[in-house]
Amino acid sequence: MRYYLAHVSTTDTKPIALVTGASSGIGRAAAVALAAHGFDVAINYSSSEKSALETVRLAEAAGAKTLLIKCDVSDDPSVKQMLASVESTFGRLDALVNNAGITSEVGPKDMDAMTPEAWDRVFAVNVRGMFQVTRAAVPMLKAARGSIVNTASIVGLRPGLQPLPYAASKAAVVSLTKLFAINLGPEIRVNAVAPGWMEGDWMQRTLGDRYEDLMARRAKATPLKRVIDADDVAEVIVNLLVSNKMVNGEIVVVDGGFASST
Repeated sequence: MRYYLAHVSTTDTKPIALVTGASSGIGRAAAVALAAHGFDVAINYSSSEKSALETVRLAEAAGAKTLLIKCDVSDDPSVKQMLASVESTFGRLDALVNNAGITSEVGPKDMDAMTPEAWDRVFAVNVRGMFQVTRAAVPMLKAARGSIVNTASIVGLRPGLQPLPYAASKAAVVSLTKLFAINLGPEIRVNAVAPGWMEGDWMQRTLGDRYEDLMARRAKATPLKRVIDADDVAEVIVNLLVSNKMVNGEIVVVDGGFASST
């Protein structure tokens, strides 16, 4: 594990958030939105240091002090070290965004191409990794009476055009969110966001050369007449973390109303 300290004073009383998988997409948007909302932010990434440093730059520009931590959330010793670094640097943790996630390149109908190793890797990051980070964060979150938001997906709630292990792992995230909400209360609230089709690299890889056409069709079929972006999801994440004090164990779909209209 590698970490970087950027202008942190342990005398600060600002709330502290940890965002996993924060080098791009929803994780980056959440880190920056939390910074703008008055949090200092621990920013986790697993591989792309250059992208993660851009998240650091944006979060600091929004007013946050940051701690950048390289950690594969599927590696439990590294996870424990990551949370120890958060505690030694900031002394507390008020909010956790479990966003780290991966997918498979194997199409949902090509079951013969799915290897056990590829299946297990998705679950190791998306499910076990989320559990491990949550477990390591619980003592600090309980002390702060903090809050957790997990990144699920609409395909964890209903069928979609996603690789099978990814969709199944997000269904597990939905279930774990509800179990955490039951077992970590009353000190910690736990909720999840379930984004629908979202602009950006993830859906570009999924849809390939049909990306523009299919996204335009999805926007037309959505009551709010556009497809969501990472900032839309981050807005909901921040709201769940800092307000909605009696909302617990909920999965909030963020898709402009598409799922409700079909």
